[in-house]
Amino acid sequence: MSSGVSDALSGIAAGASAQRAHNRLRLAVVDRDPGFMQVLSNRLEALGWELRALSSAVTVDALVGMRLNALVLDLAVLGPGSWEYLERVCARLPGLAVIVCTGPSSVAQRVRGLRLGADAWMTKPCHAEELICVIEAAIRRHRRNEMPQIEDSTTVGEITIRPDLYQAYAREASLELTAREFEILNLLSQSDRVLRREEIYERVWGYAMAHGDRSVDVFVRKLRQKLRTASPAWNYIHTHFGVGYRFAPELDGGESAHGLEDEPAALELDAGLTQALIA
Repeated sequence: MSSGVSDALSGIAAGASAQRAHNRLRLAVVDRDPGFMQVLSNRLEALGWELRALSSAVTVDALVGMRLNALVLDLAVLGPGSWEYLERVCARLPGLAVIVCTGPSSVAQRVRGLRLGADAWMTKPCHAEELICVIEAAIRRHRRNEMPQIEDSTTVGEITIRPDLYQAYAREASLELTAREFEILNLLSQSDRVLRREEIYERVWGYAMAHGDRSVDVFVRKLRQKLRTASPAWNYIHTHFGVGYRFAPELDGGESAHGLEDEPAALELDAGLTQALIA
């Protein structure tokens, strides 16, 4: 074989190797169980994944720098600030697949973790292969739901919605939306019809809404308050009692949006829901 052909083949092989390295999934695991980590590490190495094993929590900025596809957390390792840390990570990195993998827990704890933004909750002991499948499924969901780029940003009323930044702005001032609030706003703004609560929940939370769950009402109420504070001359989200919500930016012609506020049950529930999640 001539040296020219050999060099060309070597170049192709190197390019293919670099591409595989570029496409490798990057995972960080916060856990102190050496046996579990060894089994997981061996399996991920066989799959060609990049694994960052962490014995304690790192800053969100550090996670950003790692350019991860997924994060696995043992809440027991994080200590008293575990819930705050989980919420901060999910809010700051909405494109990151976050899986809680920890010891036995109550239904209330699992519900709280999922509502804070975790994609899945697994209970130890668990099989490494099952955890890997859950991670892969979460990453696929995030990739399917990747937001459009900056050219797809839209301005409605006085609000500019920036999917690439997971934020909305009023005259360049951020509304400081959480990830869930932004997802609800973005979903509503893309529809020209009334969206049922069940539909909003399924498309934002990713699974079916339980009977009596008023999470959508609570989040819409908070979102509406932020919109009203940033853009008081406009009404954006309208309530259809017993059905759901419709996005239709309208100048406030004297009739305040208070007439279209959340249903009374949602107002009573807000404090109760917060207490239930903290318990």
